[in-house]
Amino acid sequence: MAIDPSARIAPGVELAPDVEVGPGVIIDGPSTIGAGTCILAHAYIGPYTTIGERNLIGFGAIVGYDPQDYAFTGEESYTIIGDHNRIREYVTIHRGTKPGSATRVGNHNFLMALSHLAHNSCLGNHVVVVNGALVGGYVEVADRAFISANCLLHQFIRVGALAIMRGGSRASRDIPPYAIIDDTHTVKGVNLVGLKRAGFAADTIAALRQAFRLLFFRRGNLKAALARVEQEVPLTPEVAHLLEFIRAAKRGVALGPKDAGDADSDL
Repeated sequence: MAIDPSARIAPGVELAPDVEVGPGVIIDGPSTIGAGTCILAHAYIGPYTTIGERNLIGFGAIVGYDPQDYAFTGEESYTIIGDHNRIREYVTIHRGTKPGSATRVGNHNFLMALSHLAHNSCLGNHVVVVNGALVGGYVEVADRAFISANCLLHQFIRVGALAIMRGGSRASRDIPPYAIIDDTHTVKGVNLVGLKRAGFAADTIAALRQAFRLLFFRRGNLKAALARVEQEVPLTPEVAHLLEFIRAAKRGVALGPKDAGDADSDL
């Protein structure tokens, strides 16, 4: 174990034998840090934090500090980080706000410098959150989503699997899986690059493109569009998941562009 003598580690902190702790790091307890994790200079790890194996906690990052919520009064709540995550310099991740609740980060995620995860947010696996992106409280981000630089995600929304938000975009509605999002929760197309990289078959991608045309690029009633997709589009597991995601939305779903000509050329 390599622990810089200037680090401050509270009683009740459990460190795996090969954890590296850099200069000026503060780790409050109780907390647990898993094998192979490296915590770089001046990072802060808050109480009731569990960090798994092979994580990088960057310079000045803050993981597990109190939520920015007037309702929070210091109760025991948690931050749970999985394995193989890269949490870069000055990222902030706040613990849950209600007693017993948690903020969760899965495995193999990449949080770039100055990004923020608010209380009770939840990242799946292989998610990328780029510099300066702000993820609000209780936001759920599914596997392989890509949140570009300076994006803004309103509290309580969901971001579907393999969705990509372009830089500077924002959302206060749910982001459908497999979508490209721009401006204010506007669907611009299907994330073809992400789907191909993830190994999706050509017929699956074709079915999703057909579903997106009906759902987002023809003005009309969304309920009727959902019914048309069920009738006219091959109901692959991915198309079925898209429909289920939309029907489960509580804050509404991202819209297609006002002018269908604004759609990406792949549609």
